[in-house]
Amino acid sequence: MKIKPLGDRVVIKPAPPDEKVQGGIIIPDTAKEKPQKGEVVAVGSGKVSDNGETIALSVKVGDTVLYGKYAGTEITIDGEDYLIVRESDILAVI
Repeated sequence: MKIKPLGDRVVIKPAPPDEKVQGGIIIPDTAKEKPQKGEVVAVGSGKVSDNGETIALSVKVGDTVLYGKYAGTEITIDGEDYLIVRESDILAVI
């Protein structure tokens, strides 16, 4: 990975959208929702507190996380799609 996020930002590789629902119905590309789950591929150094200390992030590279549907900024690097979010936009680690 050629990207290093700054501060409390995290780079996530979104999981591919589901092709089928539980009932076995195949979903066309136009009806697929954006994934809200992905793998952390890079993390920043942490948030700087008011007194100048760096607070480490609670997520690490390799974690699978859930994030908000409209969170972050989508980017493409070397043909791969990624999402850059603040740690506060991450809802859970699974």
